[in-house]
Amino acid sequence: MEFLRPATLAEALALKAERPGAVPIAGGTDVMVEINFDHRRPEALLDLTRVPELAQWSTSDGTVRLGAGVPYSRVIAELGESVPALAMAARTVGSPQIRNRGTVGGNLGAASPAGDTHPVLLALDAQVEVASVRGSRLLRTEDFYVGVKRHALADDELITAVHLPAHAGPQQFAKVGTRNAMVIAVCSFALSLREGRVGAAIGSAAPTPRRARASEDFLAAELPWTSPDPLPDSLKRRFGELVAEAASPIDDVRGSAAYRKHALGVLARRTLTWAWDEHRTGERACA
Repeated sequence: MEFLRPATLAEALALKAERPGAVPIAGGTDVMVEINFDHRRPEALLDLTRVPELAQWSTSDGTVRLGAGVPYSRVIAELGESVPALAMAARTVGSPQIRNRGTVGGNLGAASPAGDTHPVLLALDAQVEVASVRGSRLLRTEDFYVGVKRHALADDELITAVHLPAHAGPQQFAKVGTRNAMVIAVCSFALSLREGRVGAAIGSAAPTPRRARASEDFLAAELPWTSPDPLPDSLKRRFGELVAEAASPIDDVRGSAAYRKHALGVLARRTLTWAWDEHRTGERACA
């Protein structure tokens, strides 16, 4: 197995074009596990840790452009105000060591249904920036996931950044795990309330991360957007039911399909309560 170490993005894209079978690696928190267990044996690893263009983020015209190589620890420390749900999700990832190495770009590249950042990206209508020697393009997050651990990248493309709205209103992320830390999600949920629109997405409860479209439409129509009052339990219950209906989970060692559906309904009701409290009072509630 060869180890390729480009120093610039242009060099990385040229190597990927020349060696499309080379597997990109940044934090290595997913790739190295697969290699260590002999689940994958790529012809080459394309180390992106020395590429400075991938380790930067910026804000312009209300949009955060987050480089694919920015680690979770920096997302937590630097983006908690502008993209709070992403920081919430980043806090639930692994251990401090993993958060220091792992990246949103790597989470996208693995395309696991259980990836912690996926529901947030979906709920916020994020776009994935990908590039090759042929040029760059933006993919809607919904179009990025095409199957279990499969994504829409061409063989010569690399993920370069994620584009998310900055300060996009109340947002929440929550997940259920078999213990409190260092755990793969049994299920997860993200919610965004923004300018009369709702984003709601589930993780680890379907072949791919997915939007809960019926719940979004229901909530956008039924929320009393100009009212300072708490929400009625009936509205929160119906929202939770619609979120659960969007899932198509399986039974596995982490939980049953029935439990995942139940848990998603609970997460939906709780995150809606927190997000609505922030909407009506202006004070952020944390999970």
